[in-house]
Amino acid sequence: MNIIGISAYYHDSAAAIVVDGEIIAAAQEERFTRIAHDFNFSKNAIKFCLGYAVFYDKPLLKFDRLLETYLAFAPQGFNSFAKAIPLWLKQKIDMKRDMRKNLTEVLHDKSL
Repeated sequence: MNIIGISAYYHDSAAAIVVDGEIIAAAQEERFTRIAHDFNFSKNAIKFCLGYAVFYDKPLLKFDRLLETYLAFAPQGFNSFAKAIPLWLKQKIDMKRDMRKNLTEVLHDKSL
């Protein structure tokens, strides 16, 4: 499970990303703005954490391992391959773009 935690509008705004219970990235907004105890929305900390988490996951390396596995078990794994590859090509290879798009939609959602 991937979780992004966002703290803002009080003192010491910050963001963190936890993947399967392990802290992958965390940052306080004041480290970027140089404003002690910055309480504003933690956009710089979020951007840092998302960038770090995408690097941590290394989707191209994972995709490469996936292809190697499918080739090793061909042709038995073709049905699984046919289902997985379109999702990888559409979404998972460029997770950074997809995360940015979805986070932008969430932040602009008026129903929150």
